[in-house]
Amino acid sequence: MVEIRRVVVIGFGTMGTGIAQVLAQAGFSVTAVDVSEEVLKRGLSIVWEGPFGLKKAVERGKMTEEQAREAFSRITTATNLAEAVRDADLVVEAVYEDLEVKRRVFREADAVAPPHAILASNTSTLSITALAAATRRPEKVVGMHFFNPPQVMKLVEVVRGVLTSDETVETVKSLAERLGKVPVVSKDSPGFIANRIGVIAVLEAIRLYESGVASAEDIDKAMKLGYNWPMGPLELADFIGLDVLLGIAEALYRETGSSGYHPPPLLRRLVAAGHLGRKSGRGIYSYR
Repeated sequence: MVEIRRVVVIGFGTMGTGIAQVLAQAGFSVTAVDVSEEVLKRGLSIVWEGPFGLKKAVERGKMTEEQAREAFSRITTATNLAEAVRDADLVVEAVYEDLEVKRRVFREADAVAPPHAILASNTSTLSITALAAATRRPEKVVGMHFFNPPQVMKLVEVVRGVLTSDETVETVKSLAERLGKVPVVSKDSPGFIANRIGVIAVLEAIRLYESGVASAEDIDKAMKLGYNWPMGPLELADFIGLDVLLGIAEALYRETGSSGYHPPPLLRRLVAAGHLGRKSGRGIYSYR
């Protein structure tokens, strides 16, 4: 299997910062790549001072300040993708959930990354096989889907494209375990495992709320107390981000044709109004 030492994370937003932090805490050298120094600076601030950042980990007694600063020092930043990936053993793409944007990133990374390097995507819904087709190394392209926030959530979906090799799958599974995560392997199917099941439940909860069957609070209580969910489906929708949820739902509806994934009108209206959930201060619930 490929020995993973140097990792490049492309996209330093919500997921990219979390993935980079988890890798750095596990002892890996990480280079974070994004379009501007401003974005990278903001990302580093999230890694250190964010709600799941290193400073919080120290305050909660999860690590010492020395360990936190050592982990933080393992993260470097770059705006030049080609230079960043030249010595990478693993590239993790965590950019906007758009197939053509991701394919462009994979094409650029493939052109300059070492022949042994694995190219992984954090996509939650898009085809790994379609991403691999943009490269000359489809056997080394794999899904590595972390869940939000990566610093807390244990699950990593390892997604096998049509041409992904057994060696690549085993390497990424082993890496996930070294990060303290629990890997599950999925074929390249829309939504993989967790989103294929979970999103349809969240969308149905929004429909129940929209049609007045019950209040948002009672819908969430029903699932927390009746099905032992740690978070209600409407709370979860706000936590994910309603814009992100809408994008996932549209992709699953397009790929599967199942009416269960058709986005409810309320979801579209909230996104159009800029009510995106926790990150905007208002979604199904108000956080102001």
